[in-house]
Amino acid sequence: MSALYRGGVEVLFGVLGPVTAWDGSGNAIALKGPRHRAVLARLIVARGRVVPVSRIVDDLWADPPSDAVGAVRTFVAALRRVLEPDRPPRTPPRLLVTEGPGYALRTEAVDAWRFERVVASERPPAELAAALDEALGWWRGPAYAEFADEPWARAEHSRLAELRLRAVERKAEARLAQGLAAEAIPDLDAHVTDHPWREDAWRLLALALYRTGRQGDALAVLQRARRLLVEELGLDPSPAMRRLEEDILRQADHLEPARDAASRVWAQAAEAYDRTVASGARVRLESTVGLLRSLAVTGAGGLEAAREQRLAVITAAEELGDAELTARVIGAFDVPAIWTRSDDPRQAAGVVAAAERALARLPHGHGPARARLLATIALESRGTRGDRGREAARVAVRTARELDDPALLAFALNGAFMQAFDRAGLAPRRDEIGAELVDLSARGDLSSYEVLGHLIRLQARGALGDFGGADRHAAAADDLAERHERPLVGVFTTWYRALRLAASGAASFEEAEGAYRDAAARMRGCGMPGLEGGLPPLALLCLRVQHRRPAQTEPADWGPYLPWARPLVLLARGRAPGEAAAALRDVPDPPRDLLFEALWCLTAQAAIAVGDHAAMRRAHDELVPAAGELAGAQSGLLTLGPVSRHLDDLAAALTA
Repeated sequence: MSALYRGGVEVLFGVLGPVTAWDGSGNAIALKGPRHRAVLARLIVARGRVVPVSRIVDDLWADPPSDAVGAVRTFVAALRRVLEPDRPPRTPPRLLVTEGPGYALRTEAVDAWRFERVVASERPPAELAAALDEALGWWRGPAYAEFADEPWARAEHSRLAELRLRAVERKAEARLAQGLAAEAIPDLDAHVTDHPWREDAWRLLALALYRTGRQGDALAVLQRARRLLVEELGLDPSPAMRRLEEDILRQADHLEPARDAASRVWAQAAEAYDRTVASGARVRLESTVGLLRSLAVTGAGGLEAAREQRLAVITAAEELGDAELTARVIGAFDVPAIWTRSDDPRQAAGVVAAAERALARLPHGHGPARARLLATIALESRGTRGDRGREAARVAVRTARELDDPALLAFALNGAFMQAFDRAGLAPRRDEIGAELVDLSARGDLSSYEVLGHLIRLQARGALGDFGGADRHAAAADDLAERHERPLVGVFTTWYRALRLAASGAASFEEAEGAYRDAAARMRGCGMPGLEGGLPPLALLCLRVQHRRPAQTEPADWGPYLPWARPLVLLARGRAPGEAAAALRDVPDPPRDLLFEALWCLTAQAAIAVGDHAAMRRAHDELVPAAGELAGAQSGLLTLGPVSRHLDDLAAALTA
């Protein structure tokens, strides 16, 4: 909803669903009863024109009561009070005005009208697709939901419903224009299932299938459309649909998307490289790592592909028996990383082992190559026990400073960040790393590490309760991500804003829960299983603990966080305290990562609930260094409120 407030309106009116209004902070305004909402809806339908009181009476009642005119005036007066609560007495209203024989609503801030402008806008395909996707999210149900069958609302309801269907199709057209045919298919498939009379939708679906190499499926879709149109509607397919079928059968050139300059250059360069560089040349391995590094920051599919191929490239380099080449191949994958749980622990262990072997075989000297191998070890040892990762990070940073190499130092600082979790309360140390990365990247034109620096500072400032600072870093990260096409950044900033809402105290439990669910939906398929696995239910559990509510009891995929959730879930399900106490005894020490404090707080609350004094004392000792921080906010994703509150709970329970 926040996107609807661009422009700073005082009141936003919503008719894309039940009729409602929100104040300038996005809070719903209480509009009294159904007649009040009906008056408001009737004036919105009029689009600023005056509606006579007599017309409003006729529209609101089939058999008007004797005091209907007075009732309408009462409704209007009540609406004015809630829409302009700060209006001084005896000053004329600015929104709901009296003119001549009736009333008019003077505003442009209606979600349906803004939606209409987005659908009609002409923009570059990528911008249009994003704008339409956002605008479609403004719909909360059928337009004018509770009044859709009223004669005065029926035409507008139908017009907006048609506009919504057109928006879905325009978004698909924009994706096809971007060359994203595969992304357009799921929405179009659902669209034609729900609205089989939409010939444009069938045509777009067939074209999208054809462009993804599924010629047979494209023809089958057109045949299905013809059958539905003829048998159920008695209509023949349009000339445009018949032409498309003919063009698909003969594989017409114009069906392929026009290549832009970047696509042409890429194709020509790839062809020249393949033609001129021998298939067995060692330089191909280094070129492959460069490609994988670029893939890893482009989105979910690219990240997964890079992860799948990385170890294979390292293995191929090792098989050649060239230690220097192997070191370059391993060290060139300097992709910034923010999350402290590995997406593929087995692969990470394989990379660390290969880096250790390369270090042992590398001839004396080679300072930059050694530093890159050490930074790799520090990064890929994230979340593991032992001192090797911290020592590797320390030496890598020292070497990079001695060499005065900004890119190498940024890589090494990323490793140092991953190893900055040896105890609770280290947000200030990580904030310093983030600040250095931002400064270093701005001077050295290292945009990916500049994004990383802002995300690290977002986490650290949030942990320290400085949400103004964290907000600025979130905005900076989003701006850089948009300019440099880093779509995964939005996953973290969306989660941060859910955390921000949960920690603010201004939002209700339900609003914060909804924000977390929206963030979880944004994260699906992000290609980061180390982040995605178990996080959504963990965030909701932390929210419930923050609000002193029992844990959720419905089945959930807790992923790696099950041991810390299980005692609280058992208690919420009413199981015997002894069962929860036994589960608590099986809880391991939390890994030293971004969720270290959060998991200790969950352990603390479970220990208090079952009266386990030993676990309480351990939790207290571990959490004391973070007494001035917000529990879990170090992650930038979730929170359980101030650590001090959990320490007070522990102290009280231990004293009792």
